[in-house]
Amino acid sequence: MVVNDPGTVLEPDGERKDPSTTLAGWRHFVDADPAVFELLPHRQWQSLEPPLRATYDEVRISYHSELQVVRTSTVKDIAHQGRLLTLLNQREHGARRGLIVSGQWTTGKTTALKQLGRLHELRVQQRYPNSRRIPVVYITAPPRGSPRKLAMEFARFLGLPIITARHNTTDVTSAVCQVLIEARTDMVLVDEIHLMNLATTSGEELSDHLKYFTEHLPATFVYAGINVEHSGLFTGIRGSQLAGRCVLIRTGPFPLTSEWRSLVAGLEATLRLHWHEEGTLVRLSKYLHQRTGGMIGSLSHLIRAAAITAILDGSERITRSALAAIRIDHSSESTDDGQASPLHWETG
Repeated sequence: MVVNDPGTVLEPDGERKDPSTTLAGWRHFVDADPAVFELLPHRQWQSLEPPLRATYDEVRISYHSELQVVRTSTVKDIAHQGRLLTLLNQREHGARRGLIVSGQWTTGKTTALKQLGRLHELRVQQRYPNSRRIPVVYITAPPRGSPRKLAMEFARFLGLPIITARHNTTDVTSAVCQVLIEARTDMVLVDEIHLMNLATTSGEELSDHLKYFTEHLPATFVYAGINVEHSGLFTGIRGSQLAGRCVLIRTGPFPLTSEWRSLVAGLEATLRLHWHEEGTLVRLSKYLHQRTGGMIGSLSHLIRAAAITAILDGSERITRSALAAIRIDHSSESTDDGQASPLHWETG
């Protein structure tokens, strides 16, 4: 959504996007430019006819609804470690090293995982322009997974022809491996890995099948999941083997430091509101930290929701009272006794 000419208001993009767990959706994510929107001059904005004003606001709402990727220290660390592993693994013929990103909810695990994949694919595109390579595959671990379900996740990403019950797990796995080897895939991202519990029989079978992929594909495997250390992933011999092959990076809440204030400032700089006073959110950094518990996902949700509300109600600015009226995730909303405490946010 772009407004280049202050005299032109573009229609909002209503195109349906494929999920990132498909090749088309992943390519769209990799190639998409950051959302851009330039505010109209105040006088011109105020003189818009109601239909144009409605369209203008709808485009701004779409702009604010997109997650702004913030280059936090954690994202940078994961990007560095991931690239380092791909370089170390490129001539490895035995067991390749992997990376596990583990942390609490809304700490930016998936964002960091996908940014790592995006940066890697862009580097490959730059080195091999017009290539038919598929450098990166992004899938999520299937709930109550089985080897067949895992193989199907890879097949679905690649858009392989419809697979029926006549095709057994070995057939699907062989087809997937053949395509990935021919496509020169060298990075595989597996999200929601906490769904794979090695303390269960199905988890063991899924782990064995995933291990098969890691041994038959010349790729670096990067996993992300919620509190992986406590999910049963490192249980038993299989878990010990996985732990011995992977670097672990933890994500977590940000402390109230200069980096937190920089994150707030970065998000505030993306706002496109006509009456918002620059620096308001930076001055509220302590309140925002208390409100979100230092969680980057909760912070992004809170600020984007407040911006959209400011457009809808016509206030065109974000204030502390406006932020206090926004509901976010239950974990951030609750105190130790599990009850929401808006009063605490106002006076803390």
